[in-house]
Amino acid sequence: MKKTISILVLSIALQIGNVLWAQPVTPTLEQKMKDWKEARYGMFIHWGLYAIPAGMYQGKNVGQSWDAAWIIRQLKIPVADYKKLGEKFNPTHFDADRWVKTAKDCGMKYLVITAKHHDGFALFPSKASSFNVMDATPFKRDIVKEIGEACRKYHLLFGLYYSQSQDWTNGGANYGNSPWWDESQKNRDYDKYIDEIVIPQVKEILAYHPDIIWWDTPTNMTKQRGERIKALLNDYPNIITNNRLGGASGDFSTPEQFIPAMGLSDKYWETCMTMNDTWGYKNIDSNWKTPSLLLSNLIDVASKGGNYILNLGPTADGIFPKENLDRMKIIGDWLKQNGEAIYGTDKSPFVYLPFGKCTRKGNKIYLHIFNRPEDGKIKVPMINKVVKCYLLSNPKTIIPTKQDGKFTYFQLPILKDSIASVIAVEVKDSVVSTLRKPVPSLKTGITATSEDEKNQAKNAVDGNPSSFWKAKAGNMTDTLTLDFDDVYSLSAISLTENNENIKKFAVEYKSGNDWNTILEGTKMGKKLLTFKSVKARHVRLIIKECSKEPGIKEMQLFADE
Repeated sequence: MKKTISILVLSIALQIGNVLWAQPVTPTLEQKMKDWKEARYGMFIHWGLYAIPAGMYQGKNVGQSWDAAWIIRQLKIPVADYKKLGEKFNPTHFDADRWVKTAKDCGMKYLVITAKHHDGFALFPSKASSFNVMDATPFKRDIVKEIGEACRKYHLLFGLYYSQSQDWTNGGANYGNSPWWDESQKNRDYDKYIDEIVIPQVKEILAYHPDIIWWDTPTNMTKQRGERIKALLNDYPNIITNNRLGGASGDFSTPEQFIPAMGLSDKYWETCMTMNDTWGYKNIDSNWKTPSLLLSNLIDVASKGGNYILNLGPTADGIFPKENLDRMKIIGDWLKQNGEAIYGTDKSPFVYLPFGKCTRKGNKIYLHIFNRPEDGKIKVPMINKVVKCYLLSNPKTIIPTKQDGKFTYFQLPILKDSIASVIAVEVKDSVVSTLRKPVPSLKTGITATSEDEKNQAKNAVDGNPSSFWKAKAGNMTDTLTLDFDDVYSLSAISLTENNENIKKFAVEYKSGNDWNTILEGTKMGKKLLTFKSVKARHVRLIIKECSKEPGIKEMQLFADE
């Protein structure tokens, strides 16, 4: 009897232990984000039925300014006709192992693929909607599952993009509440869509155990709706999510197609960017960013404490376009020699360096040299004692240094890296910038010739990349004038346009009663412009020519002393 009782007690104890063991342990935010933050560089894949028309449908072009993945909406393709594309989707060259290995070989540490984009087509089998790769195509393979398995094999973080709000074929929202174009979309019930499509499909993708869920576009997504969806993740405390669910907070912010001039105050953020102008495959888009720009973007983002996820759109056959592969390989080759200066690093202690960027890891800083002066001499505003200084790609190349009470000076050798060379500097104690004056505060003292009532001049300098200044309707020229709290020695300006409307502009500074030109430019877009140092309290941006009313997301000047 005693033996029976003992066995029973032991059995109960084991069952209780198993229950306790099965309970998910909630990590701190820092613990959850650690691997993602250290990764710094990832691959985004936008893939679906839209790769078949590739930007062209029945002789109509989706247009340069619109993405191939939006073709059903932009060309108002009847839903029934669009769904017929599924009959043609048979990507026989798709190889998840090769895709993920390519990402790994090119230096990427995580991968996010579109489980379902706005067109409503799912790359996984779904009981909630037959518009999926298993039921609607001859391919009949679980693409999400295969990508997930390959990510585990090659030790990449595995992420799934899911369009939870916009869905043009399953009854979801339409961007900006634009008019619907198909009879099947009318009289839709958005909450019914959430109940019958989103909730079941999110449960389905959670079964793949992704490390990341990348929500997109919170159109119509109230706090209550967002919280309902987010609650599905309660049993998955280690999953990382972004800030696009709508009405519910995420773990990281997502500036799209640009890099904030001063980074973000958010602890975790990720710039997502295309290599040309489109997310999905569009064979008519040849506006490719150069490898040097893409690599300098990666370095820039890391120097500001963010992650960089770079997108490619495979063809309908399942092939990575050569233009994507060529660019990824160049970045990957650079990372093989210099990855230590990217992976696991923290943001730069210096606001601005005229020769390039800086990343940091403990008591070690990495100086990324974009612009080597002719005499090879650079200076950095720090006085920490240098223990060792060398070229990262060739540690035997020692870099001479000397210091005074304000700067450390480096004598660079001839550098052979065509895009960026990295100088590794080991120092004593944690590095702090020694510049005596802060970068000028642009939160006060800004005026504009005109401003839209909702988009005032102060928005251009508030550090928030979501807000912007816009000129009053009808104004094709304008001036933004900055009045600092003191005279500063200035040598660079960062400008981020809201829309690419500005064709000609100039920057001037005031000396006495006269305004003097610092620089002139065309096609503003997003630029960091350097110039010969000037001492000034007043600076103005003159917008001389535009195609539409100009707008500025961010404007920041940098002090060099």
